[in-house]
Amino acid sequence: MGLSVSTGRANYERIRAEIGPGVSVVAATKYVSPDELSVLAEAGIEIVGENRLQDLAAKRDRFAAAFGWHFIGHLQSRKARDVSELCELCHSLSSLSAARRLTIPALVEVNLGGEETKAGIAPGELSGFLAEVRGLGVDVRGLMTMPPLADDPEASRPYFRRLRELAAEHGLEQLSMGTSQDYRIAVEEGATLVRLGSVLYRG
Repeated sequence: MGLSVSTGRANYERIRAEIGPGVSVVAATKYVSPDELSVLAEAGIEIVGENRLQDLAAKRDRFAAAFGWHFIGHLQSRKARDVSELCELCHSLSSLSAARRLTIPALVEVNLGGEETKAGIAPGELSGFLAEVRGLGVDVRGLMTMPPLADDPEASRPYFRRLRELAAEHGLEQLSMGTSQDYRIAVEEGATLVRLGSVLYRG
């Protein structure tokens, strides 16, 4: 990564000013080594999101008190209990088997693009899924999506708008949407959480 504290702080403060106080930045740390997390802490970053349980455990073991910890990768049911012990929020709930083992608040992942390579609940199945996971006692706070990859950030807008509409229909307030490429569009469409990597780290 090669990030300096000054660069990280400047990037973070610029993005925070850009998106406003109602949106939380989740620093995606998939490609950040445990040694480099200290730089993120010194730069003022408050929430980190990890994709892989093994990496999450190693990083949190060293920096537990430095950040709020979110899980943003694919949630496998056999790892849901461990994720619950390590994190305060899961962004990617998409199966009943995982919901039965999850004990922390969650966002339901919605596959708005219908992509077979991505996890997530189909929009038409969301109502039933929400009813079932709430019946299991899961504290569902909102929704998450990842639009199809596109060169133009504007291509993500209809997906973000649809997620906002679905959240409103179901009385959900949290929206995790937008990455380094398209977070500005996501914020315009109502994101409350943006998952940022390269835009935070590059000089």
